[in-house]
Amino acid sequence: MFFRNLSLFRFPETVSKSLRTIEKDLDSQRLRECGPLELATRGFVSPFGRDSEELMHQVGAFTLVSIGAEERLLPSVVVNEELAERLAQITEKEGRRIGAKERKHLKEEVISELLPRAFIRPSRLSAYVDAENGWFVVDSASRKAAEDAVSQMREALGRFPATPMAPEESPRALMTDWLISGKLPKGLVLGNECELRDPAEAGAVVRCRRQDLESDEVREHLKSGKQVFQLGLEYDERVSFVLGEDLTVRKLRFMDVVLDELGEDTAESARAELAASFALMTLEFKNLFERLEEWFGLPRPGDRD
Repeated sequence: MFFRNLSLFRFPETVSKSLRTIEKDLDSQRLRECGPLELATRGFVSPFGRDSEELMHQVGAFTLVSIGAEERLLPSVVVNEELAERLAQITEKEGRRIGAKERKHLKEEVISELLPRAFIRPSRLSAYVDAENGWFVVDSASRKAAEDAVSQMREALGRFPATPMAPEESPRALMTDWLISGKLPKGLVLGNECELRDPAEAGAVVRCRRQDLESDEVREHLKSGKQVFQLGLEYDERVSFVLGEDLTVRKLRFMDVVLDELGEDTAESARAELAASFALMTLEFKNLFERLEEWFGLPRPGDRD
């Protein structure tokens, strides 16, 4: 169950108090089935799968949650085709022009009739709360999906002022300097991919994969003024990832030295495997996030209330 992409949010220390009732709060926001006339529903599901009623898994200050959604698939092309057919029938039978208001009403009728027959697509999104250090971590590189997860937590808790990070040091400038100078913080080494962009509007974009980032080719792009927007990195020989200029983490992978710590007993059941993986993952992330705070200056926000 290791997370592969990380969207990171921070919340004030006082929020930790409201997390004491999180189990009860999540229960009030369980995922329900999508109704026949609903486009989508969203709510919490068990991180242990369909056979479990538990809505969270807790290890110390870390709380794992899973946000589920059911969305009816009703492609616009299907709606528009049915609408066009009905409009053509009216025009043929009555020989009159159809106004915008009537057209809108007909489209609503089409959607209402087709929705109950539309297929439902389920989805799941994992996230966890670090109550001690004020992190909300979503397993997604999509900003919209991550913000939807924050909104779902806010709806359950009543108040959850988690916000994107506000670095004191520009990640773009700092990562560009790392790549130009080759001088990285202790424990951090370059990976083999990056994305370089000309900061000017509509400027050139260069994406490198499986590339020696210290090569003359890459340096020439940097000399021409391009800046680092994404950079492949490895930390402490334990985890590799691609870090974006918005501090979104992509393509995260734990190295063998970490995976070997899981042991063979975790294979006894899916539940035991999830519990062991979550415990290991959160401890590794705790260490990594401390370094991110150090490198980029990521203060925990204060309470504005």
